[in-house]
Amino acid sequence: MSSRWPAVLWLVRHGQSAGNVARDAAHAEGLERIEISGRDVDVPLSPLGERQADALGHWFSTGHEDGRPEVIIASPYVRAIQTAHRFRDAGGAAPDEPICTDERLREKEFGILDGLTTPGVAAVYPDQAEFRRILGKFYHRPPGGESWCDVIFRLRSLMDTVSLHYPGKRVMIVAHQVVVLCMRYVIENLDEERILAIDREGDVANCSITEYRFDPDAGRDGNLVLERYNVTAPMADSAEAVTTAPDPIVAARG
Repeated sequence: MSSRWPAVLWLVRHGQSAGNVARDAAHAEGLERIEISGRDVDVPLSPLGERQADALGHWFSTGHEDGRPEVIIASPYVRAIQTAHRFRDAGGAAPDEPICTDERLREKEFGILDGLTTPGVAAVYPDQAEFRRILGKFYHRPPGGESWCDVIFRLRSLMDTVSLHYPGKRVMIVAHQVVVLCMRYVIENLDEERILAIDREGDVANCSITEYRFDPDAGRDGNLVLERYNVTAPMADSAEAVTTAPDPIVAARG
């Protein structure tokens, strides 16, 4: 059966970023703001994040059961692009494989809450902390920012593009924690309760793998079926630390 979906789809969260490190430090010290200069889009990988991306590439280069990606699509954020390039350069994909960027894979936008820790939001914008408590993280949209529903809306469009251009291909997407979770929501037709329950089970690890395979018997015309979620085997094989800190511009985890 011909498929309108990729043969394999891998979702990868970027490696640990300098922003993840700064966020951990801010929470450890009880600060209201995360010490990051410049735009979130420009935050690079930390040295550990670079090694994590290399480890992922090495893992795919040594006889991965499904082969290497034929298509790599990354968020336009620096940390995601760096992860994709280091992955490829470490043997995870062919040396001449282009890294395509798509703005629909960008991090969830936090608007006026950018750079604030959870205590910071409560102190600086108590009304937003209360709105979030009432609405929940799935529907709450801070001024100038996005809700999870907004992210899902753009990811539905992205999946239409993937199905149009890459049927039968091995595709890797390199993006962010909320993007990985919202992709699960879209692909698996989940609801608010289920995706938030998955989120509460633990953060998506840096450079972890979430994998879908096309199953011709799933549904009338076949579908993508989850094979593994949040797998960190490449880090274990390379003896690199597994990190799971939320991305730095996260107002509250909940």
